[in-house]
Amino acid sequence: MELDTYLRRYRAGGYPVHRVEQSVCAACGGTEFRLWVDDEAGYAARRCEACEDEFVMLDAADVADEEDGGEAGCPCGGETFEIAVGYALCDDGDVRWVSVGMRCLTDGACGVYTDWKIDYSPTGHLFALA
Repeated sequence: MELDTYLRRYRAGGYPVHRVEQSVCAACGGTEFRLWVDDEAGYAARRCEACEDEFVMLDAADVADEEDGGEAGCPCGGETFEIAVGYALCDDGDVRWVSVGMRCLTDGACGVYTDWKIDYSPTGHLFALA
């Protein structure tokens, strides 16, 4: 299954997903990552497999000093993923909820490893932080 389709079916926070952005490494253009998440804190950080550039995703930098997150892994044992973010939007276009989805590059399974509510405005900057 395509990750975009999976995230739209997942329905971030129970809301329809209006937009999906694929994660792409700003340093090298890579699209294969390892991911660290903390679902309780709303934290996600990724490391590019090609160049090892690390990036704290979305607004997780707000809690990054307090969180290290646990490394995500697929039940098949895979630890390298394609990553995308699903954005559920409010009527005014601000982001209401985000979901960090992954597709395992070993077996192709998709899942959402963390998601959280966005409770501030404006939120347009979040689209560039997938």
